[in-house]
Amino acid sequence: MGKTVFLMVCLILLFMYVGDAIAGQEGMITAFWMACGMNVISYFFSDTLVLKQYRAKEVNNQNEPELYQIVARLAAAAQLPMPKVYIIPEQVPNAFATGRNPKHAAVAATQGLLELMSPQELEGVLAHEMSHVRHYDILIGSVAAIFAGAIAMLGRSVRNPSTSDSSAGTSRIGVLGIILVPLAATVIQMAISRTREYKADEGSAYLTGHPEWLISALSKLDGYAKNYQIQRASRQTAHLFIVNPFSGVSGLSNLFSTHPSTADRIAQLEKIGRSLS
Repeated sequence: MGKTVFLMVCLILLFMYVGDAIAGQEGMITAFWMACGMNVISYFFSDTLVLKQYRAKEVNNQNEPELYQIVARLAAAAQLPMPKVYIIPEQVPNAFATGRNPKHAAVAATQGLLELMSPQELEGVLAHEMSHVRHYDILIGSVAAIFAGAIAMLGRSVRNPSTSDSSAGTSRIGVLGIILVPLAATVIQMAISRTREYKADEGSAYLTGHPEWLISALSKLDGYAKNYQIQRASRQTAHLFIVNPFSGVSGLSNLFSTHPSTADRIAQLEKIGRSLS
């Protein structure tokens, strides 16, 4: 919860800074209330917004029994409430969990994940997502998605400041839009994601008792992610997925990847496998 509050406070301060640079004290006050409203939305509705972005459809034990029963079994094993279960109409395999706490959690898998993974691999992936739920990663991840979206919005609005005003305020806005805003969004996502992915991998290994299931799944997921991209994927929500949906994109942006390398994750899982055996 501490990191979530930190992100919310940062959002308020960033909005106030831009508001002050644009319109002085009046702009700062307006920006303050805008940021507060966005924080409320991010806390209570970020999961709904993310699921809507990917056109996820809720399923149940009647229309998707295999997926639903795996999630139910994992929730019981982890002593967690049963989350809502969604399918994303997308052929590239991937998955994520979202929500503000275990009582308000959702697990979403793409159609491709169901079709391209074995039942054991699917269970390894879903156990990873349930581990995110158990560790309360879903709140910080969901809030960060809205936070990064807000920063991107600020970046677009201030990237081209008015050239008719050469004031220090205009200069500050230009610097913020060109350098600080995109960098802040990337660094924040990177900082909250990498260690959490290792922890969720470890949680999957112990929850299923079979780290090799997730190892096999990650190998497949990495191969698909490097060759295909989820159609509605955005960099603001990339950190939510089990595998970075932009793995196949080359260039400077990959230096700030939201996930550890798949090779490193598999190496950690292999160590766990040896300890379990």
